[in-house]
Amino acid sequence: MNTNLNTLLITLYVFITEKVIPAYDPPVRCGRKHQLTDAELLCLAVAQHLTHGESSESKWVRYAREHCRDMFPYIPRQSGYNKRIRAAFELIQHTLVALTQDTETWHDVVRLLDATPIPCGRSRETVKRSEFAGHAGYGYCASHHEYFWGMRLVLISTPDGMPVIWGLGNPKLGERQITKTLLDGSRHLLHDDQVIIGDKGFSGKDFEAFMADDLQATFVRPDRQDEAPRFGNLGGIRQWIESIFDTLKGQLGLEHHGARTMQGLLAKIGAKLLAMAAAIWHNWNIGAPHKRSLIAYDH
Repeated sequence: MNTNLNTLLITLYVFITEKVIPAYDPPVRCGRKHQLTDAELLCLAVAQHLTHGESSESKWVRYAREHCRDMFPYIPRQSGYNKRIRAAFELIQHTLVALTQDTETWHDVVRLLDATPIPCGRSRETVKRSEFAGHAGYGYCASHHEYFWGMRLVLISTPDGMPVIWGLGNPKLGERQITKTLLDGSRHLLHDDQVIIGDKGFSGKDFEAFMADDLQATFVRPDRQDEAPRFGNLGGIRQWIESIFDTLKGQLGLEHHGARTMQGLLAKIGAKLLAMAAAIWHNWNIGAPHKRSLIAYDH
């Protein structure tokens, strides 16, 4: 691992140990004490996804055992690492929120909203035998003009790409329904007079009434051709939103997650979002000019 990534991991380890874990109320554990601490586990997961967006735990564990012993004296085998990551989902969520709240843009009134497909299978046979049955479904991706089978990821972030709220839903529910459920359960992560910017796919009187009346937030989206002008096309702002998903897909391998269970999918997406959040948080701390840039850490 390079010097920049080493510095990020050391800083993140201290942050998790001193600020996240003391405020986290974990479930009671039975058995022996883990040789790899929870803070080390999350740092190892961040290193995994910042290192070329590696989603395969087997490949990552082989690489880490050979190249990362200087920072992680004990690295479990693949099965043990898989179990630990899945069991640490709640801690990943707590850390993600803590990093977001420790970044300057947490106080920004603007939030960006978008959704993207998360494919979970390509063939009919995979769909029949997949353990995602009951969770995943068929949906349509307008940007790629194709149907997919899987989940839909809804992400609410700060303008610099810091994840604030995220969740998965069956594509059959629609973006608006998934977002309403997600925001309704995450009111504590919204500010008063929050301005949320989305795309045309979130248009609808019921959805806008939910934003205004229930959340006391202002929802802004590009104008449709069949309605009176209000906000314009918001082309520049829409590029911010699209570029966030480009980072998740291109550098962190969001679509190539390799998960086979719902628990595994949640853990992998959570870890990828944590990796991006950790990089943005660290870039703010060191005064890097481009906050969402991962170039310094991925090689």
